[in-house]
Amino acid sequence: MTVKSSLAAALLLACIAAAPTASAAQPGKAPPDPTRDPLMTTAGFLSSHPDLRYRLLGLERMRDGKAKEAFEFFKRAAYYADKPAQGMVAEMLWNGQGTEADPALAYAWMDLAAERGYKGFAGLRERYWSRLDEQQRARAVEEGRTVYATYGDEAAKPRLATVLRRERMRMTGSRLGTVGNLKIYVPGPDGEGIAIDGSKFYDERYWNPDKYLQWHDDIWMEPRIAKVDVGELTQVEQPKPESRIPEVSPIIDAEEPKTEDAMPRMGDKP
Repeated sequence: MTVKSSLAAALLLACIAAAPTASAAQPGKAPPDPTRDPLMTTAGFLSSHPDLRYRLLGLERMRDGKAKEAFEFFKRAAYYADKPAQGMVAEMLWNGQGTEADPALAYAWMDLAAERGYKGFAGLRERYWSRLDEQQRARAVEEGRTVYATYGDEAAKPRLATVLRRERMRMTGSRLGTVGNLKIYVPGPDGEGIAIDGSKFYDERYWNPDKYLQWHDDIWMEPRIAKVDVGELTQVEQPKPESRIPEVSPIIDAEEPKTEDAMPRMGDKP
């Protein structure tokens, strides 16, 4: 496994390991990932969840060898509080993949990815820090102020919450209280409509901002990436939990990164 592909591959492994395709989670297991269900994505789930949408588009571009485009998609997912995407931005900055190498800025982004205490990203953050000289460390902390102001949870979580609430209301309207009786119809392979139970599509853990973020925590707190070193898979020392970046005022209305994205929203005309 090369240095440049280590985190990307580990992220994919973690996503697969933490995303069972069964319709219901088993006791003690992470809840199922709707992005693994073609019916859910066809029905417009991803268009209502920009964090997952842009992360998956970034991973798709990585697989296609379009690193520069992937980097931009990961930054856009990061704008909506997606920690795995923030980790990808850090790794690509560290390796100069799809963007100019910048170890100090890479550290700032990995510190951000570890903001919620996800062990894998915290471990990588400490690896980065150990490889910076004193001048780079000082710059990393300074760069982190700007990164956190735009992409930190205090700025990004409210954006994601706004989208989740708006999109759920847009698709259910006055029927919000009876989603269990709703049927979502999507085109099937034979052209006939396929119905999805509203209780599945509108599961609270996918639309309630607090429950949605808890779902992410359940998946990412201790994924396989916890044993990733920069360049190879190996055991790492216990990371320090604290961020080195001072607190900053969040810029919730910061401009959203731009990407080439033609994915339609549910209900849009083709």
